[in-house]
Amino acid sequence: MKDIAPRREELDPIEIASRDEIEALQLKRLKWSLAHAYENVPHYRKAFDAAGVHPNDLKSLSDLRRFPFTVKTDLRDNYPFGMFAVPRDQIIRVHASSGTTGKPTVVGYTRNDIDTWATVMARSMRASGTRPGDIVHVSYGYGLFTGGLGAHYGAEKLGCTVVPVSGGMTARQVTLIEDFRATTIMVTPSYMLSILDEYRAQGLDPRESPLQVGIFGAEPWTNAMRAEMEDAFDMHAVDIYGLSEVMGPGVANECVETKDGLHIWEDHFYPEVIDPVSGEPVEDGQPGELVFTSLTKEAFPIIRYRTRDLTRLLPGTARTMRRMEKITGRSDDMMILRGVNVFPTQIEEQILTVAGLSPHFQIELVREGRMDAMIVHVECDPSHAGVEARKASAADLSRRVKEVVGVSVRVDVTDPEGVARSQGKAQRIVDNRPKG
Repeated sequence: MKDIAPRREELDPIEIASRDEIEALQLKRLKWSLAHAYENVPHYRKAFDAAGVHPNDLKSLSDLRRFPFTVKTDLRDNYPFGMFAVPRDQIIRVHASSGTTGKPTVVGYTRNDIDTWATVMARSMRASGTRPGDIVHVSYGYGLFTGGLGAHYGAEKLGCTVVPVSGGMTARQVTLIEDFRATTIMVTPSYMLSILDEYRAQGLDPRESPLQVGIFGAEPWTNAMRAEMEDAFDMHAVDIYGLSEVMGPGVANECVETKDGLHIWEDHFYPEVIDPVSGEPVEDGQPGELVFTSLTKEAFPIIRYRTRDLTRLLPGTARTMRRMEKITGRSDDMMILRGVNVFPTQIEEQILTVAGLSPHFQIELVREGRMDAMIVHVECDPSHAGVEARKASAADLSRRVKEVVGVSVRVDVTDPEGVARSQGKAQRIVDNRPKG
């Protein structure tokens, strides 16, 4: 892999400013954001008043813990535009969640917000090793989902050539990567596996592809997956983080020179990690649930938003801004199986250690008698498709999960292509337990 790390002089000065400078800027912007939300969003005025706090009560960054959390139901209860802090005619774009679990969460952007978003996306891409003039293949979905347009505007801001492919038509994806000679791909890690499969199906060597950088996000993935992608394509694979409620992709990104966690762009997003049960902040370095407060958003300020993502905050390395560890899972997709907390990423890590298995998998939760059980459906590698080879792989995975994760699971090794492919976020968990 090429050394593609950006030079120090290419960075924004705030990325390498002192912690004192960063925190002084955060305090100034946090005061503005709290006041902006309180004065212009009825929900926040009511919530702050109920908690007995006022924006003027913020004297230091630590005072933020006195303010109430925002949760997804608050956004749905104010559907569609009740959380906007500017007149509707100043909103130049809206995005929204799919709404599969209820009303969609709707977010809005002013022209300045779009520029800020493009700026942090461009910064994220530069941190990944992408440079002005590069060709960027965007396989994130376009539309109400923030991934595609977020990547698109960031690439243009950085000065790249954008190929706005979106998801689907995997054979065509490979053709365009090869014909247009894209050097960066932005895609979910699960769909990148499908692109890898297609390279091999076409008889192409992925290590000979033009790709130098893969920027993967929108779902948790492991360092074992990174190693597989980097080896398969001879490219750098880095993690990007974001969520529409906070901005979209580009809230945090790994730096290609260290790949040791995602640096949070703290000049625009203030992070906390809390105990998910008590709601109390934990010290940096301790695991918990990630919470974000926006510092510069005009249309849709967000105050102490509980992301449900589990991670921990760490000191900066390649940049002064703090890092967040790769997401280990979500508090709302955590499975509790016979008293043991289990995340899909833990299962994925074990799958990638077993010979004869591909990385495509899905977890099925079922009820057997009065007890919950887990079935891991995972595809065999075509070279291990025989009956005995599958049995051996299934037994090996079951043993490893028991030893490392601490739960007993059934393993169903399917034919190649036997697990439903994703063209966006992978659906890792299918809950077939009886309701009620």
